[in-house]
Amino acid sequence: MTKLREKWKDVLALLEPEITEIAYETWFEPIVIKNVDETEKIINLTIDNELALSLINDRYRTVFTNVIKRVYGEGYNFSIKYEVKEKPIPNNQEEKPGLIGEFYLNPRYNFKNFIVGKNNEFAHAAAVAVAESPSKAYNPLFLYGGSGLGKTHLMHAIGHHILKNNDDVKVLYVSSETFVNDMVKALRKNELRNENNMSEFRTKYREIDVLLIDDIQFLEGKDAIQEEFFNTFNTLYSLNKQIIISSDRSPTQLTKMDERLRSRFQWNLVADISAPEFQTRAAILLNNAENEGIDITDDVKDVINIISEKIQENVRELEGAFTRIISFAKLMNKEINLSFAKEVLKDIFSGADFNINAETIKKKVSKHFNIKVADMESSNRSRQFAFPRQIAMYLCRELTDLSLPKIGEAFGGRDHSTVLHAYEKISKEVSTNESLKDVVDNLKKDIQG
Repeated sequence: MTKLREKWKDVLALLEPEITEIAYETWFEPIVIKNVDETEKIINLTIDNELALSLINDRYRTVFTNVIKRVYGEGYNFSIKYEVKEKPIPNNQEEKPGLIGEFYLNPRYNFKNFIVGKNNEFAHAAAVAVAESPSKAYNPLFLYGGSGLGKTHLMHAIGHHILKNNDDVKVLYVSSETFVNDMVKALRKNELRNENNMSEFRTKYREIDVLLIDDIQFLEGKDAIQEEFFNTFNTLYSLNKQIIISSDRSPTQLTKMDERLRSRFQWNLVADISAPEFQTRAAILLNNAENEGIDITDDVKDVINIISEKIQENVRELEGAFTRIISFAKLMNKEINLSFAKEVLKDIFSGADFNINAETIKKKVSKHFNIKVADMESSNRSRQFAFPRQIAMYLCRELTDLSLPKIGEAFGGRDHSTVLHAYEKISKEVSTNESLKDVVDNLKKDIQG
């Protein structure tokens, strides 16, 4: 049974980066593996949610089957059935009496393992303030940012902290899609019974102390749903209940949202989360590696660096790529290094991403600026040589898997702080100087062939 469960953990680890965060947590984490029929090559599963059963069979069957084949072998498939469980307790955690709703808080998403950087420090500070003083600090709190940047992590962390430090508090965490589905179900039930009674639905969403609602942009264009949420918001706010909302855009950009709602979203604090800088991305993966019990060797650091360099806009994709490497390494009993990462991530990165080196970059940049490669490696600090040297260092960070110290070595034994300074300087100038941006972009194209 232990071996069976270990393999099932591998299935979940490989599946997680292939689907959305909410789909994974809602439809797949609650699955129970019953047994494996090795003769028929069938993995027998159960789940206590009929909607999840339907979605897994219809929408996710292909991706789920492919992952199962990768773990159990070719020819294996799955059979999943609906089975009612008494008071399910997800993730083997004790159910917290104050937590209600379909989405249980993920124990992995807490403040302790949230990596703070320049991109999210304001949102993190606001979330901590709300968690420590619900309904007293910022109400409502509106968090926004692109997909996969940590909004859901912060919302779960708020919920965990409030439940841990407050007795008899009712916390509801849902996605806005769940809000819509719940309302539709209530309306259909009324239609079947020929009545107009929304009391059950309204009790769920209004007789609570904290509402955490994710991806509010899903309500755009749904006028009747927006009206119901408007009234829910007003009820909670008038009772001094804490409201935390997340979105992929700021309130002003939700152009298909009722103006009254957009106005309320801005009543107190609006905090954005942007894409993390390199150091934060690397810190996130380093934290993940430590949590997985991975030895942090130089090879592992190199893999972390290249993934952090190549995946810049989405933390979920960043973590997903690294999780895939860890899962494959465990399954295949392999060491994590660049060659192994290159094979595992061949569908994400091209071979060129791994093969471009500092020598190629130095030659291309020195040719462009009409200087010698030796000038880049020299100690001469005149602008004639220093500026091309900084651009070359910047390109090494952007286009290779080299660590800061290794880039420094390639430029006459300079230390990592010099390389980091060059990278940050050119990054800043490229964002404001169009002519320099054109030069750098053309050099990238030349280097990448």
